[in-house]
Amino acid sequence: MRKITFILWIFLLFPSIIWAQEKVEVPVWNVGDKWVFTQGNIEVVGSDQNSYILNFSKDTCRVENMGFEKIIFDKSTLNKIYAIREDKREKYPQPQRRILDFPFNLGKEWNDTGTVTPLSGPMKGITMDISETFKVLGWEDVKVQAGNFKTIKLQHTIANRTMQASGLSLYWYAPEVKYFVKCQYDTNYWLGVTNWELASFKLKKWGFQVPSQLLKSQGH
Repeated sequence: MRKITFILWIFLLFPSIIWAQEKVEVPVWNVGDKWVFTQGNIEVVGSDQNSYILNFSKDTCRVENMGFEKIIFDKSTLNKIYAIREDKREKYPQPQRRILDFPFNLGKEWNDTGTVTPLSGPMKGITMDISETFKVLGWEDVKVQAGNFKTIKLQHTIANRTMQASGLSLYWYAPEVKYFVKCQYDTNYWLGVTNWELASFKLKKWGFQVPSQLLKSQGH
């Protein structure tokens, strides 16, 4: 009896430690899921067997959509794989395409490289070579407009070899919300951007597939 009581006491006293040891698997998004931020909103507007299509409002921070209104995410990792322009899709050509790269576990680190040409902002139209590093720093409790959440803190480092510049930004992902709830940019690198946090969100319990020509092979 004493042993059972001791085990229960451990679980009650150290829930964050126990949770922090768990691996966080890729969430399931449903059509209609929506996140409203202090800068714009994002909504799941379509899905098929392998992909989700998300709509980014025009006032969403440009770092998150890089000038695209619709972006297609891979279901198995939530990497950004395609952007949609004029009803045709193209491989997502911008930074942070792997900012979500499930599963997450403490200490996970991954990299990406590429050539990008921003569609908006001070660097619009300039082709640049970049390299990126992403790292899971650990669990952290955060308070935002939408409430209090237990989150995974991510670090994003970008090096722009063309401009000889680099920046480090931080993201907080909440499993309960299935998306980021907060971001702090390196504003010395991301010129003119503003940090944001989650103001409200809506998650659908049951999803359904929406036929969409945008999820079929077009263009490239």
